Amino acid sequence: MSTSPPQPASLPAPAIRGTITTHPLVGVAGVLLGAMTATFTGRLISVGLADLRGALHLGVDEASWIGTAFNAALMFIGPFSVYLGGLLGARRVLLACAALFTLISVALPFAPNLPTMLVLLVLAGLTAGTFYPLTLSFVLRNLPMRYVLLGIAMYAMDIVFTTNFSTSLEAWYINHLSWHWIFWNSAVLTPVMMILVYFGIPWQPLPQPKPGQPKPNWRGFLYASLGFSLLYIALDQGQRLDWLNSGTIVGLVVSGIFLLIVTAIRHFRMPNPLINFKFLARRNTLLLGVVLIFFRFVLLATVIVIPSYLGSVKGYLPLQTGPVLLWVALPQCICGLLAMYLLKYIDARLILMAGFTLVAIGCLMNSALTSAWSGNNFWLSQAILATGFAFSFNGLVGAIILEVINTGALTRPIDVLTFAGYFQTVRLFGGEIGAAFMQHFIPIREQFHSNILGLGVQLGEPATYQRLFGLGAGVASHSSGSATAAGRAVEILGLQVRQQAFTLAITDSFLLVAWSVVCCLVVIACMARVPTQYQQVVTAAGPA
Repeated sequence: MSTSPPQPASLPAPAIRGTITTHPLVGVAGVLLGAMTATFTGRLISVGLADLRGALHLGVDEASWIGTAFNAALMFIGPFSVYLGGLLGARRVLLACAALFTLISVALPFAPNLPTMLVLLVLAGLTAGTFYPLTLSFVLRNLPMRYVLLGIAMYAMDIVFTTNFSTSLEAWYINHLSWHWIFWNSAVLTPVMMILVYFGIPWQPLPQPKPGQPKPNWRGFLYASLGFSLLYIALDQGQRLDWLNSGTIVGLVVSGIFLLIVTAIRHFRMPNPLINFKFLARRNTLLLGVVLIFFRFVLLATVIVIPSYLGSVKGYLPLQTGPVLLWVALPQCICGLLAMYLLKYIDARLILMAGFTLVAIGCLMNSALTSAWSGNNFWLSQAILATGFAFSFNGLVGAIILEVINTGALTRPIDVLTFAGYFQTVRLFGGEIGAAFMQHFIPIREQFHSNILGLGVQLGEPATYQRLFGLGAGVASHSSGSATAAGRAVEILGLQVRQQAFTLAITDSFLLVAWSVVCCLVVIACMARVPTQYQQVVTAAGPA
């Protein structure tokens, strides 16, 4: 394993540009719109799950499979997209999958029952899941280097903005249109993507293997994709099914690990020409994958932690939670452009460290919350988190692209596909590990604090008696008698204890994210400095 990329002798433009299309910016806009559409769909389903349950008359257990079906299919097609892109070319795959995804999105609200909807969601995930890995590989090989910093900023804003804007969009759809638009949103955006891809990515003949090179094989990709998907389902359903106490979860985990072991054995016995694992065995590449997992985890501060507090403690609906998350989404435009400008002059690792440090500061500010906080109390911390997310994700994407440039992979399509497939798998699987851990962590900490608080609330204690007496007096006028008022007072006290316990669990979650940032900073410090920085790349590419 090499510890630092080879030193390039020069930076000739053709070497770092790869294959340039006739309308590269149109093609890049198309694939970025595809990535945004896939993100929108997943987030709208997650945020709108309660509305889908109500509209479709589903129970909690039944509805939980709606998001799992779509996201597990995204996980499946991530590694498999490398095979499809190498076999058929990005243009064919994107146009075919986008057309199918549009039709499926139109049909989803008309599904007659849950099994039919789950099948359609799996098909939607299989088609939309090709957008991400093929987006990264196309942008890396086709965006002129003079636009590379702008491309980084657009990609980063695309992901972070969409993630935090989806709550407001879903609330607007429910209040002004209908729940059908949770799916129809994609049906509107995807045809626009198809037009941009059609005119922006030129037609190319089917890739042919070189003489003597083994033919591409789909079995290894199938085993890997299925293995990761089974593990993803286990993570997504683990909290609901009580993890390893469930035979379903144990079966999913064992099957998934077995398939990944089979994949590794098969690859070493019969290497696939469409993937180059040796290219990934670099210090910076592996560490950037770890940093991506950390970024997906810290993003949960706004995706899970804040919405959980506002919904459970303050009783906020998505329409009320949306504006709070917009304080993270909207500043991305300005902060992203600033980060893009700084990347030209500052090492991407420093941008990364500055961004994650700001995230830690924002989480430490939020860890001081009490049950009296409302959405307005998060204004300053959200502004700091928005800046931190913009800097950290722009720095992360910038460091990833610099790694590709310095390895010379832009002249080797297979390495670019391998790189894109690797980061798509890390993004989805690593993100689900973080989400599953956080969803397990919050209930555990809530139970711990509830037990601690309960020790101080004992019947017969003077403080408890005084509290119950005050609560009973407050509800006496709305009760049929003193016994009823006393019973209601006990219920209210129990709710107050649970509210405080949940609030303390949320503060623990913010502290957990802050400490994870410390670990991430250590990982970033272990990354090697690449010889070619963006200032040299942009200078070599010439004026825009």
